[in-house]
Amino acid sequence: MDIIRKSLFESETLNIGLFAARPVSDACGDVEQRSANVVVLPVSGVFAKHDAPGHHVIGTPSHAVFVAADTPFRISFPGAVGDRALTLRYDQTLAPEMNGRRNGTHALSSNGLIPARAMMLRNLIWAKLQKEDADRFEIEALGLDLLNMSFASMRMDASPFERAAQVRRRRALERVKEAVAVAPSRKWNIAKLAGIANLSPFHLCRVFRDTVGTSIYDYVLLERLASTLDAVLDGEDLTTVALDAGFASHSHFTSRFKKFFGCTPASLRQMARTERSAELRKIMTARLH
Repeated sequence: MDIIRKSLFESETLNIGLFAARPVSDACGDVEQRSANVVVLPVSGVFAKHDAPGHHVIGTPSHAVFVAADTPFRISFPGAVGDRALTLRYDQTLAPEMNGRRNGTHALSSNGLIPARAMMLRNLIWAKLQKEDADRFEIEALGLDLLNMSFASMRMDASPFERAAQVRRRRALERVKEAVAVAPSRKWNIAKLAGIANLSPFHLCRVFRDTVGTSIYDYVLLERLASTLDAVLDGEDLTTVALDAGFASHSHFTSRFKKFFGCTPASLRQMARTERSAELRKIMTARLH
């Protein structure tokens, strides 16, 4: 398996890096651990972080994944799709309330579903880091904004323990999220996803909304939209992007994209090309309240 780990930006408190993997199988890798806390934000692809036997969480372009310092884990790549991600490694003094343990557990959960503004900010930072004359102060400020959004998506509930039934449900939902991440453009329906979760269709819909915070339909739609950001900003043909992502047409894709991200794919591309950063920031923060 080819793996690239590269530091793209470093300040006194924050390191922004690149992680990319081209796996040859979906088998788990060796046990690893990091010396600092890291938040992983996939730009494309999918990976699974295995925290313990029988327990894993999925990382996709719609998620932030937390890797706790000095805690063993293993990585696999469902469907051998591979992954390309932005990593945020931060100094222990940056957010002490997020670094410690509460009743034996970390203050952050293993992963969280990030909002549209965080996805766009992630890709904006990615694009800016490709430029030799990138403004370091702007990059650091944007990186800390993105880290804060990631923290918000992964903040733990007050209760340190989950009942056994809740643990089983979470595992079932991770199986569903993994299946969608490997093939977001597939013609999914509730019955197929319920079979993967081994839950009744009604129970899956209820548990998914209660646990993830969105309907299962909106989640699949979100995964499709998140997977298109890279291609949109790279200048690929929008009709091809739409069809490859599972949308029925260019217009259907544009309508859904605008509703979720607050602008059309074409206007986002134009803003990125002309570096209208103020407009991009306005879009990303428009739904903060």
